[in-house]
Amino acid sequence: MHIRPFQAVFPNMDYITSADSFFKNVKEDYREYKQSGFFDKSPQEGLYIYRITKEHRSYIGIIACAEVRDFIEGRIKKHEHTLPEKEQRQMHLLLHRNAMVKPILLTYPKVDDIEKISRKVMEEEKPFMEVYFDSSFENHQLWRVSDGADIKHIQELFDKHIEYAYIADGHHRSSTVALMHQRTKNPGKQKAYDKVLTAFFPTTQLEILEYNRIVEGLNDISLSRFMARLSRVCDIEELEGAAKPGGPREIVMYVNKEWYLLKWKPEVLKKYESEEILLDVSLLNHEILEGIIGIVDIRMDDRLKYVEGPKQIEDIREKVLKNDHRIGFILHPVQMEDFLGIADAEKVLPPKSTWFEPRMRNGLIAQEY
Repeated sequence: MHIRPFQAVFPNMDYITSADSFFKNVKEDYREYKQSGFFDKSPQEGLYIYRITKEHRSYIGIIACAEVRDFIEGRIKKHEHTLPEKEQRQMHLLLHRNAMVKPILLTYPKVDDIEKISRKVMEEEKPFMEVYFDSSFENHQLWRVSDGADIKHIQELFDKHIEYAYIADGHHRSSTVALMHQRTKNPGKQKAYDKVLTAFFPTTQLEILEYNRIVEGLNDISLSRFMARLSRVCDIEELEGAAKPGGPREIVMYVNKEWYLLKWKPEVLKKYESEEILLDVSLLNHEILEGIIGIVDIRMDDRLKYVEGPKQIEDIREKVLKNDHRIGFILHPVQMEDFLGIADAEKVLPPKSTWFEPRMRNGLIAQEY
């Protein structure tokens, strides 16, 4: 994996009175903020150690520029399809801002020597920037690595030990930069799109949370008929209250003010025994959403809504209770080995299958073109 130092652009925290408000708007308003003096450019190139601390744990990674050729040549692996309309939107934002304001999140199998360097920098130096977000109780800290010998050592470790990296978040941003690189006609300008702002976090520093579903599923079918059809594909156990699945092959369902645990019947699993990696979200899509409720296009059907993993179960319950036709489904998170295996096999996950933590913030660090 080829990484490069870069001249980063940072917000001037002296001018920011509300981190939550400023960084919420910077995605659309970066150009105006930059012109107004809210951002400063680092005088020299560097790499950056990045730590995000939440209430229950910390996440440590390295921010650098990845080379676009690694994406084009398949060394940066993806797990979802990109949509042309979203790439067009990303292209507009990139040209308008002339910058990337949020790193693409990549993950890779842990390398001890890289982790040692990160921790050494944090122990010996103070962070040069620290931002606390009241809304999410998160503390974001950055350390600069600007010594040429240290930068070269980190680059050599990435070259030697990291053959592939995996996109956790940012498929459309990375594919858009690759398109810009390939399609720009001006040879001088083309060089400006040969790198992409990236946050590298080892798999041990990432969490995969579930993406849950709320479905307008009882519009055209009665509850009793739905439950009867559901009993053909799942063993159904009534729960005393809200819960999450205990492991793979289980789904928790909330409908008609009642909680149920669903376990796939052996004959259903037998239908998919040829699949090397079988995900519960795929089973839910095929056997229940399509097979019982009739949702064929899960990307476009407006009966289907998604709720990211960090949301509380109570949020799902409240949303379901707003409409008698609604059903809530809570899934077990996709396992890291399954996520990596699907990317290695050049396959894709169903839409909205994973929610990765930590989440990057727009505007905390930017790369200009």
